[in-house]
Amino acid sequence: MKRLIKMVLAILLGLLSVFFIFYEVRLLYVTSGLTTIRVGGQGAYIGAIVFPLLALLFGFGAWRCFRSAS
Repeated sequence: MKRLIKMVLAILLGLLSVFFIFYEVRLLYVTSGLTTIRVGGQGAYIGAIVFPLLALLFGFGAWRCFRSAS
């Protein structure tokens, strides 16, 4: 049962990692590589830093859960 929970957690963390990778690519596409930011759109710069960090964090967590489950 513990192994099943770790595998499900690994899958969920992996999906979150993929989501944040997708959202980073989308952010860069929508802002044309952060060159066109509308007034007050400073959150794009924060997202450009935070999204890859979250993707790495969730990916590392997924890897650890998968490794400990197998």
